[in-house]
Amino acid sequence: MAVEIIMPKLGVDMSEGEIIEWKKQEGESVQEGDILLEIMSDKTNMELEAESSGILLKIVHPAGDTVPVTEIIGYIGAQGEVVETAAASASEPASEVAQVSADLQAAGLQVPKAPKSDQPTQVAAGKPELAEDEYDMIVVGGGPAGYYAAIRGAQLGAKVAIVEKSEFGGTCLNKGCIPTKTYLKNAEILDGLKIAAGRGINLASTNYSIDMDKTVDFKNSVVKTLTSGVRGLLKANKVAIFNGLGTVNPDKTVTIGSTTIRGHSIILATGSKVSRINIPGINSSLVMTSDDILDLRELPKSLAVMGGGVVGIELGLVFASYGVQVTVIEMANRIIPAMDQEVSKELEKILTKKGMIIKTQAGVAEIVEANNQLTLKLNDGQEVVADRALLSIGRVPQLNGLENLNLELERGRIKVNDYQETSVPGIYAPGDVNGRRMLAHAAYRMGEVAAENVVWGNVRKAHLDYTPAAVYTHPEVAMCGITEEAARQKYGNVLIGKASFTGNGRALASNEAQGFVKVVADSKYHEILGVHIIGPSAAEMINEASTIMENELTVDELLLSIHGHPTFSEVLYEAFADVLGEAIHNPPKRK
Repeated sequence: MAVEIIMPKLGVDMSEGEIIEWKKQEGESVQEGDILLEIMSDKTNMELEAESSGILLKIVHPAGDTVPVTEIIGYIGAQGEVVETAAASASEPASEVAQVSADLQAAGLQVPKAPKSDQPTQVAAGKPELAEDEYDMIVVGGGPAGYYAAIRGAQLGAKVAIVEKSEFGGTCLNKGCIPTKTYLKNAEILDGLKIAAGRGINLASTNYSIDMDKTVDFKNSVVKTLTSGVRGLLKANKVAIFNGLGTVNPDKTVTIGSTTIRGHSIILATGSKVSRINIPGINSSLVMTSDDILDLRELPKSLAVMGGGVVGIELGLVFASYGVQVTVIEMANRIIPAMDQEVSKELEKILTKKGMIIKTQAGVAEIVEANNQLTLKLNDGQEVVADRALLSIGRVPQLNGLENLNLELERGRIKVNDYQETSVPGIYAPGDVNGRRMLAHAAYRMGEVAAENVVWGNVRKAHLDYTPAAVYTHPEVAMCGITEEAARQKYGNVLIGKASFTGNGRALASNEAQGFVKVVADSKYHEILGVHIIGPSAAEMINEASTIMENELTVDELLLSIHGHPTFSEVLYEAFADVLGEAIHNPPKRK
């Protein structure tokens, strides 16, 4: 039966759209995901993708027509199929399902994509029973991508096995996100102690010390709680658990020690490991990585941090708050170089005031150890002397156990398509191992998508363009979309809106009136291209920005909402308003 193509509703106020160009012509073959046509409303334009495969049987409205929303504009079906309604009037309404979908879109809600008509929503009942050592899906790696994939596959009725060589939760739970956040909370508490007297809180003593044994033990208790929770979830979903390094073979078997299991499909979620540099002295026992500094039970007097990215800056701030003299060495011309330039510069000013020394456009050429101390010789002739050094220059995919597979790689990363499938059919690779977005929450989505594609066939893509990212300093930094620099390079003229926390009631009341929100928008349709925040609760507020951008709301539509008072997020609203020169608490924009 032919599938209707309808004029979508791109916004709450949209009533009609103009067809700019059909990218496919009648009689041409169409694959799901192909661009069918370009349409435009009064606020934005977009390319419409095909939601099913087949032949473009009929174009009801040609280019140049202005069509009411939800009206049928074409049909896709099988070769030779006759469209009975093709001769119907141009005002014929779309199906009830299409109308509901359009209404959901107009309300700002994502319309769930149904599986193809020939794909079950679960593994079909009555399928041939699998042998004891045989699985619909074998997941290799128990980090965010892996355990998400395993549980999602089990929810869909697949028989699933997961292989993990150490602890569930991967880098995020064991060596990354969670441990560093426990330490960063300590840094935030210490900042609070420093301002207590000014708020009328007179402490009995202003002296404090850091008990690193208790600090490490508390961090370990948090990690254990979460990793145990993941294992419990896997068991509750009847996922078979295998402990040990899994070696994956081309025939989709996985060997763990003396045990071999067979899978119809394989999900490689082996994650990432610390990146290293080959310079003299790098193997000194006084040089640590982010994996082992979190277990340090004795504070050094000084710490040199090699790398001013997210990990280096977060851990550098932790140890600076503990009273350690911290020097950050970054090769780029600014810290956290992936973030917006204004945000990066503002954070550098704040961290410098906190006592951190930051050296940019500098690399380490050699490390010399003498008298239980390190001298880092920089490529610009400077030297940094420290008791310890932290190597934090990023992470690279972990490929151990995958050597037998002839997978296509890109710069050391497993190449995948939008369905998370590798160059070998039936083998998927979500998460850090593909290098697309090396963030735990991106790995969650990729793992989920990979599992659904294993069960349903390749029907769902991982859309990662609006993945939020954050740096959990104090104040926090967060972003979604593209930076101002990237936007100007791609679009030329763009609109910028900014609002500061310095005038925000809650920020002032909380002693957190530092930073700003910055919005980058398209000048023609006011499409939101990027949101950048430095300030309190930035990592929480950026999720609102991600939702707004994922649902393609324009600045104008966002300004129809109301934000509570007093809240930090009022600054986000004000920044959107400033894009159009309508921010109430900003001075008028210069003409």
